[in-house]
This record gives sequence, C-alpha cells and structure tokens, in this order.
Amino acid sequence: MDLILWRHAEAEDGIPDHARELTAKGHKQAAKVAAFLRLHLPAEPRILVSPATRTRQTASALTDNFTLAPTIAPGASVEAVLQAGRWPQAGGTVLLVGHQPTLGEVAAHLLGCGGNAFSIKKGALWWFSQREDTSQATLRLVIAPDFL
Repeated sequence: MDLILWRHAEAEDGIPDHARELTAKGHKQAAKVAAFLRLHLPAEPRILVSPATRTRQTASALTDNFTLAPTIAPGASVEAVLQAGRWPQAGGTVLLVGHQPTLGEVAAHLLGCGGNAFSIKKGALWWFSQREDTSQATLRLVIAPDFL
C-alpha cells in the first residue's frame, strides 16, 4: 500500500480558517504537484481531502474525483488520519490532502520518531509505502513544489 501525504498549497491569511482560499502562488504550487502526480500515481487512487477550502482547491488541481473527509480537517489526530486512510490495512494507494501540523505528525509517526513532528512545506508531498510482508513504512519520496 502507498500512503501519500499532500499538504495544501499556499493560502491567504484570514478567518474563518476553513474558508481560506489559495493564493495565486498556491494555485501554481498545486498545479505543479498535480502534474507530477499525474505522471506517477498508480491507477485509481483513493483521494481523501479535508473539507477546508484550501485543501479542496489543492486537490482540484489534480482531479474533482475525491472524497471529503472531515476527520482529516485542521486539528485532526494522527490516529484519525491513519484511520481515514485505512493505513495499513487497505491495499492500493491513498492520497490524503491535509494540514500542518497533523501531516508532519503522521510522517513522524510512520518513521518512528515518537511524539515529534516534521515541518511539511506548503504544497509538498511525502510518499510512504508498505510491503505486505512487513508492518514497516518506507519513505519513498519527499518533494516540494519549488523543485518541480
């Protein structure tokens, strides 16, 4: 199974938080990462997206075929995110479009870094894989939009 964490692209400041939209730079970031994903995503991934406007806009750069997942909204727990993605039980590929610091906490958990968290850049991808014969996650790729 592959688990891909995609942090939303750059968004405007403001309140309410859930209604913040992507900036012009954010739209460009999302488009770059979406183009990369089109080349590398396996067929028919499950795509789960936080209901916040900025995450929906980020995911829409790739496809409109995604599922809103309130359990990965801002402030979600590591456990809620992993349960939403059915990691590691489900097969195939799941792409989660979400927020910091939760995605950084999920990455740290998968890499066995305890209660620490990684800082995931806006618009960046962290791609994990798990072989069927092991419970260990492997970090396959980390890439930010400015490298694409």
